[in-house]
Amino acid sequence: MKIIADTGKCVGAGQCVLTEPALFDQSEDDGTVVVLNRTPEGELVEKAREAAHVCPSQALSLEE
Repeated sequence: MKIIADTGKCVGAGQCVLTEPALFDQSEDDGTVVVLNRTPEGELVEKAREAAHVCPSQALSLEE
């Protein structure tokens, strides 16, 4: 799996960071998503799916 983040869509809500801080952070400049681990494994795969699901701007997508 690969996490793809569209920073142009991101509104900086931070739901991804709250879901899994090991995978996501926010830019200090504008609050948009920063992916810390683009290819999660194990239990982080499910957390990546959850983060993509709760993202209010649908800025996260997953490539299986």
